[in-house]
Amino acid sequence: MDDVDQSERREADQAPALACHHSTPSFGTDADPAHLRHLVIVGHPAPGSFNHALAAAYCDAVQATGQAAVLRDLYVAGFDPLLRADERPETPEFRLSPDVVEELAQVERASAIVLVYPIWFGMPPAVITGYVDRVLGAGFSARQIRAGEDNPLLTGKQLVLLTTSGSTLPWLAERGQWHGLREAFDFYLESIFSFANCEHEHFESIVSPLLPSYAAECLGRAADRARATCSVLLSEAHKREKRAKLSS
Repeated sequence: MDDVDQSERREADQAPALACHHSTPSFGTDADPAHLRHLVIVGHPAPGSFNHALAAAYCDAVQATGQAAVLRDLYVAGFDPLLRADERPETPEFRLSPDVVEELAQVERASAIVLVYPIWFGMPPAVITGYVDRVLGAGFSARQIRAGEDNPLLTGKQLVLLTTSGSTLPWLAERGQWHGLREAFDFYLESIFSFANCEHEHFESIVSPLLPSYAAECLGRAADRARATCSVLLSEAHKREKRAKLSS
């Protein structure tokens, strides 16, 4: 498990609540880097975890490019991962809970969704799967998934996963866990939610004490992943801007 103590943190800002989450993603056509927003979701219970350090490194690299990064610590926010019966779109009494509406406001404004979490017992933590259930999947029914419909909130956005494990990647692969995670989480979420792409950066052997040189290497990789995502977002923004000019 990931228990390396790190002190670097970021505060999550707040956004106005969405009146309705079924809206067209607000990418816009402006290629100004400041309008490109990365929503970084951290799902680790220890405030000084290495997951938090990875998230901070990602955010710092994003901000250095001139793009915007917002960190949401699900534990600090007291996010409830339990999906309520009336939050399921198939039910006649369907409604969005206020905390979900607040999270959806952040998602709507983002061009990239970044999930940062440890792999425990071969799975993401409950708070991350709960975030998928209650936020990313809010109002998106099984019927729509079976029909191959695009998710109106997430279509075209980038999905980035930064994960850690105390074990090595070969160890996870030998037990089928790595392949299972990639198929059941990465590729599946990319497909059903209509993300433009899913990039997964995994950091293995994250145990205490962690060699400073290895910690620095991992943080550098998180920063590299951030810069690569920034490049993709800026390129796509320029393409949208060009198409808008040609059609005007």
